[in-house]
Amino acid sequence: MQLEWYQIIIGVLVGLVGLTILVILHELGHAYLARRNGVKVEEFGVGFPPRAKVLGRQRGTLITLNWLLPLGGFCRLKGESDAAREKGSYGAASYGAKTKILLAGVTANLLTTILIFTILSLFGMPKVFEGQFTMPGDEHISGDRVTVQTVVDGLPAHAAGLRAGDTITSVDGQPTVDSAQIPALAMEKRDQTIRINYQRCQDQACTDAVADVKLRGDNNDGRGYLGLSAGQNIYLRSTWSAPIVGTATTGQFVWLTLQGLGELLSNFAGGIIGSLSPDSATRDHASASLAAAGDSVSGPVGILGVIFPNTVSRGATQLAFLVGIISLTLAIMNLLPIPGLDGGRWLLTTIFRLIKKPLTEELEGKINGIGMMCLFGLIILITVVDVLKLW
Repeated sequence: MQLEWYQIIIGVLVGLVGLTILVILHELGHAYLARRNGVKVEEFGVGFPPRAKVLGRQRGTLITLNWLLPLGGFCRLKGESDAAREKGSYGAASYGAKTKILLAGVTANLLTTILIFTILSLFGMPKVFEGQFTMPGDEHISGDRVTVQTVVDGLPAHAAGLRAGDTITSVDGQPTVDSAQIPALAMEKRDQTIRINYQRCQDQACTDAVADVKLRGDNNDGRGYLGLSAGQNIYLRSTWSAPIVGTATTGQFVWLTLQGLGELLSNFAGGIIGSLSPDSATRDHASASLAAAGDSVSGPVGILGVIFPNTVSRGATQLAFLVGIISLTLAIMNLLPIPGLDGGRWLLTTIFRLIKKPLTEELEGKINGIGMMCLFGLIILITVVDVLKLW
């Protein structure tokens, strides 16, 4: 579906607000646990410097508004290096307190996801994979109308004039309530002519239409007897078990995200290594692996310019679901052992505790600085790929 310019602008603005709120919640987690463990929070900033305005002070913490709002926010603690020893500094806190403070942001994002998924479970959680958790005895399934997702050029559906975005109301006289009906009926009626009733909407006006489609007699190439793919949004609703469903679904998505991350790293590493091979077939396979890795990630341009506008156009439920997934992704990303991120900082502190050597401020700064440079370089690379996709 082609979006109008105003839909793209609205989607970008909603995305900016959503991402900023998620990062602020992450930083609030750090600030709350820091205070709870006797560490002074010197500044809590919305956006990143340069500073635009001082909003005030709260229990000794400077609250500021900064110009780079899309980047979310930050929480500046007193004596953030592990070597600091002043009273009220992060460095002077115990190892256990540092662990709590560093993981507080991740916890805040995970709790946000659980809350969003719990609310969605009450009103209708989008079903996105088989085996998605529901509580037996408290599951209520509903679905939108069946919509054409793709049409294969040169096959019967294309020849009959069907297009992506058409809503299929009945096939051969049978009302379509489930997208799985269509390929099953096409296989049953192969090499016959079936009648498809559908609705097409354009410029906020919808018209009903009918297509008589002569199905293929075989499907040796795997492209289907009809030559289209249809889908629908299915929602899983719960009542008393909504908190359980929200928590369990969050756990499922954590596992799926980790699996996807492993596949991404495998494709990337395999593609780099394979591209150095003298064998042309291996190089071709490596190129496909790198392409798959590039298609599976999205940076700021892709998230704000494509994903959010498309999701906003599909309604509040899909938007809330996307925000929940991004919150979960922020949690997992910050757990990665990359220097500069929460997980990397905790790992660095832990390693120097285990080897019983002091972690100097200079060494910590260098390690975290290198990690953040690599991370920003990766973000820039992904952003360039996003721009090329849009181009």
